[in-house]
Amino acid sequence: MSSFANLKRSRNDLDKLTKAIEDSTSPTSKEAGSKDDTRLWQPTVDKAGNGMAVIRFLPAPAVDGDDALPWVRRFDHGFQGPGGWYIENSLTTLGQKDPVSEYNTTLWNSGIEANKDIARKQKRRLHYIANILVISDPSNPSNEGEIKLFKFGKKIFDKITEAMNPEFADETPINPFDMWEGANFKLKIRNVEGYRNYDKSEFADKSALLDGDDEKLETLWKKEFSLKEFTEPSNFKSYEVLKAKLDKVLGFDGGSSVKTKAEDAVFKKFDDEDVAVIDKKIVEHDDEDLDYFKSLAEKE
Repeated sequence: MSSFANLKRSRNDLDKLTKAIEDSTSPTSKEAGSKDDTRLWQPTVDKAGNGMAVIRFLPAPAVDGDDALPWVRRFDHGFQGPGGWYIENSLTTLGQKDPVSEYNTTLWNSGIEANKDIARKQKRRLHYIANILVISDPSNPSNEGEIKLFKFGKKIFDKITEAMNPEFADETPINPFDMWEGANFKLKIRNVEGYRNYDKSEFADKSALLDGDDEKLETLWKKEFSLKEFTEPSNFKSYEVLKAKLDKVLGFDGGSSVKTKAEDAVFKKFDDEDVAVIDKKIVEHDDEDLDYFKSLAEKE
C-alpha cells in the first residue's frame, strides 16, 4: 500500500503518466464493468442520446502501491458469426497471443478486401478503467459524492492525454488525476449518426478536490477500488478455450453449415510484432461496452 504523503509529494510528476501512455501498447481485465457490477458508473442519456455529468478522475488507489497507474486498459471483442456471438476479453490485454488477433492478422494479410472487412468487424475494442468521484449526475443524483469505477474509450482518454500534453505553448499541463491541482471533467454526450460522441467533453479550470482538505482527501483515497484485478491472468480464459469458442462462432468446428469467405484463411502463428501491427491497422475502436452485444446474444 502506498502512503498519502508520497501521493501528495509526487502529484506533479507527469513524466510517469506520460511514459505510461507512450508505452501503452499492451496491458488489463475482469468482467468487472458489466452492468451487474455495482461499482461501475456510466452516464445516462435522454431519448435523443444526449447527456451530461461532471466527474473527477482519481489517483491510483492506495491499495495498489506507489508504482501503480491511475488507470488500466482492457481489450475485448464483440461480434457475431454463423455460430453465434463471440464476446470475450482479449489476451492481448496481458501481452499474450490471442486467437482473434491472430486470425484477423491472417485475414488482413490475405490481401482480399472482403477479408479485411471481416477483420474490421472483429477488431479489438479498447477500454480504460479508472476510479472517479461523481461530482454531478443530474439523471441519478444518488451517485453524487460516490466513488465509482468508470469504463471509457479512447476518445475520453485522448482528452486526458491532451490535458497532460497541451498542444499550444500558452496552455499549462495538468495532471487530471491530481486531487490538489487537477480538474473536474465535464462529460458531454451527443448522438452523432447513431453513435455516442464525446467531442464536446472538456476539463474545467484547475481546482482542489474537497477544498484541498488533506484529511478528507486521504479518507477518499483509501476508499478507492483496486484496479489490479483487471490484469489478473486468472480472470482471462486460456488461448485454447478462446480458440475453441472462436471456431464455433465462425462455424469452423463443423457445427454450422454456413460458409464464409473467411474460411479460406488459414490460422498461422505470427510473432507479437506482426499481430500488434495488424491490430493497429484494423483500428482500436472505442464503441460502448459489451452490454449491447450481450443483450442481443441473450435474445437468440
